[in-house]
Amino acid sequence: MHDRGANGAVVFFAGRVMVGRRGGDEQRKGQCHQDGQPAPCAGAPTQKVERVDAPRVSFSHGDNYVRSAQRLDNDINAGRNREIRSTSPRVTMTTAPSTPVRIPVLIAGGGPVGLSLAALLAQHGVASLVIEADGSYCEGSRAICMSRRSQEILGWVGADRALVTKGLSWVGGRSYFRGTEVLHFEMPSEPTERFAPMVNIQQYYVERYAHNAAARIGGVDVRWSARVTQVRPQPLGVEVDFETADGVTHSVHADWLVACDGGRSTVREQLGLPLEGMQYEGRYVIVDIEQDTQRAVERLAWFDPPSNLGSTILMHRQPDNVWRIDYQVADDEDPAQAVKPENVLPRVQAHLDMIGETAPWKPLWISIYNAKCLTLRSYKHGRVLFAGDAAHLVPIFGVRGLNSGLDDAGNLAWKLALVQQGHARESLLESYSMERVLATRENIAYGAKSTEFMAPPHHGFALMREAALRLATVTPAVDSLINPRQSAPIEYAGSPLNQPEAGSAFKAGARAGLPAPEATVQTVQGTAHLTALFGRCFVALYFSSAPRVPAALQQLTGAARSGLAALHLVRVAARGAARADAIADELGQAWQRYDATEDTLYLIRPDGYVMGRWRDASAAAAAIAAALARAFLGDQP
Repeated sequence: MHDRGANGAVVFFAGRVMVGRRGGDEQRKGQCHQDGQPAPCAGAPTQKVERVDAPRVSFSHGDNYVRSAQRLDNDINAGRNREIRSTSPRVTMTTAPSTPVRIPVLIAGGGPVGLSLAALLAQHGVASLVIEADGSYCEGSRAICMSRRSQEILGWVGADRALVTKGLSWVGGRSYFRGTEVLHFEMPSEPTERFAPMVNIQQYYVERYAHNAAARIGGVDVRWSARVTQVRPQPLGVEVDFETADGVTHSVHADWLVACDGGRSTVREQLGLPLEGMQYEGRYVIVDIEQDTQRAVERLAWFDPPSNLGSTILMHRQPDNVWRIDYQVADDEDPAQAVKPENVLPRVQAHLDMIGETAPWKPLWISIYNAKCLTLRSYKHGRVLFAGDAAHLVPIFGVRGLNSGLDDAGNLAWKLALVQQGHARESLLESYSMERVLATRENIAYGAKSTEFMAPPHHGFALMREAALRLATVTPAVDSLINPRQSAPIEYAGSPLNQPEAGSAFKAGARAGLPAPEATVQTVQGTAHLTALFGRCFVALYFSSAPRVPAALQQLTGAARSGLAALHLVRVAARGAARADAIADELGQAWQRYDATEDTLYLIRPDGYVMGRWRDASAAAAAIAAALARAFLGDQP
């Protein structure tokens, strides 16, 4: 039995299916892929990424019905379900009763990138106002694979422990061609490391932990159920109008506006800035289901599996007994039909049967996605900056979406804070754009290769993929062709912040523009990790077993600067016990990974990247002073 409800909705009472059209939000949470991950946030008004060509379906745990919320513009867009499902406990959001007239930083978009950026800025002493169209955190798994680098960034604001505790860590995965395993890969990992290479966790948990960190630090005002409506750039700031749920429009002057409002960014649209690149036609349906399993946590992929011939299927375990399943749909399949439960659920059941997962299960969320390789040319336009999906859209394959967005936040926060606080010239922010555009182009290059293998764009690619997979059944020599190319930190080659090296003084280690390597060390408090020292200010790592620190270096680190602008000196001794003035490299990891000899010095940026390295610490002091003054402080050395 069915009836036609409001707004043209079709309600199936006996069939327990409700299909309808919703009015409302144009601005959607960080956009569906908040950073590279699938389709729209089903529970949140988000500035969704691209226009998704089919409705999202969300399943309520407490009722035996399905709600499919559709928005119809010029094409079919994914809608939103305002319920937060039971695995993402309902959170009552509150906003401040009054609106400030002026704010140092306004962040458009309260997804994981926007909330993380707000927390990072707060850690550096910069207040922000976050405008989020949704009334709470997103629904559905969306971005689920958090890289080691992302865990480190969240650790700068104390959000790492909750994420690691809740999440499911993994180090490798398996790929199958039809019924045969053709690849078993493992990412570099060791027992002493601070973080696992990857952690699986639903995006709404990342949003919650970032928001909790921002609230704990203070100085962050999040306005839920509010949307940016007008952006008016000024010479010394940006005038922004936003509308709240009660229909009232508020105006605020921001010294800086950061657009984290997703692939369909209102801010980007207001400035008339086009994304450049390409979009793939191949589509993947994304399904969250709840099912008990004892299977190991690893990335699983099937090419042309007997359960879904001609398709490609990906599976990841998530917390709360949730499976995330992505499967490719045929090119000629209607995307609106592809997400209907009657078409999705039999495919899921067939695959679960094939792999021997026989426990009862129930669906939670369905969406659809197609890969995009798009970016702005620049992420800085006057006093407006772009991060996450508002700046770039990269394919989900290789998990470079949300992870790249968090790297945007980690790169931008310290630079914007230095500028806002008057310690650095505005030109420092040009390095943000240069470095992160470079990173996006590399992510897109890797993502495109992965996409072309996971969803071949034409028959020629499909033939080459099948040839590689057939060969992989008999020889491991082609493993590199089918490896999923997981996310890795990008080298900022050619960055204006990189300091030149003298000749061939170093044979190994991390050069300027690379992330500083991790190492397990001993402090007076016990075992610690070197990367835990980063994220709050500049750090000078001085490798020496002698207790005396060169006078020039002492003078430089003792300069009258505090907070983010300070230079913190850390002596790394090769042996002996840790002291109040030194940490001990008991395992030898730090000296080896930094290619250190006695008197070696590394300068580490607040985002954990190497800025420069020198063999003679005494001689390096003047070079460091000049570099900081020229690049950041606007002083003369």
